[in-house]
Amino acid sequence: MTNEELKAYLTERFPEAEIKTGPQYVEMTVVNSSLLETANQLKTEKETSFDYLFCLTGVDYPQNMGIIYHLESLEHRHTMVLKVKTADRVNPAVDTVSSVWVTAKYHEREVYDLLGVRFNNHTDLRRVFLDDDWGHPLRKDYVDEVRIVER
Repeated sequence: MTNEELKAYLTERFPEAEIKTGPQYVEMTVVNSSLLETANQLKTEKETSFDYLFCLTGVDYPQNMGIIYHLESLEHRHTMVLKVKTADRVNPAVDTVSSVWVTAKYHEREVYDLLGVRFNNHTDLRRVFLDDDWGHPLRKDYVDEVRIVER
C-alpha cells in the first residue's frame, strides 16, 4: 500500500483515531484505552499485517508523555507510526504491547528506565541501564544534584 492508500484504509477502519500523513510515514494517534486493541488489529488484519515493531520511544511533552511505535509489514512492505499519550506526566502509564510484538518488552523497559513511563501488565518491567535510586534522566524536569546534570 502507498501512504495514501494506507491512510485511507486506516481512516475507514479506525474512525476514532487521528490520522495524518507525515513527511515519511502515515501517523495514527489513538487514545490510551484503545492502544492494545488497535495494536492487535494492526498486526493481525491481512490488509495491514504490521508484524514488525522496529522502534518504540517515549517523548516528554509539557502535559503528558507520548509513546511512539514505528511499525512495518514485512509482507506488504509498508510502514506507519502509531502514537499514544499518557493521561499525565506525574504518573505516566499505558498498556504494554509486548503481547503483540515481543520486542516491545525491551523497548518498553528502556522507556520506563529513562522516562518513568509504566507499562501496565508488562511481565518484567525493571530498569535496563540505571540503578533503582536514579531518577529518569530523559524527563525535562530531571535534576541530579550529585552529578550536576540539569535540563
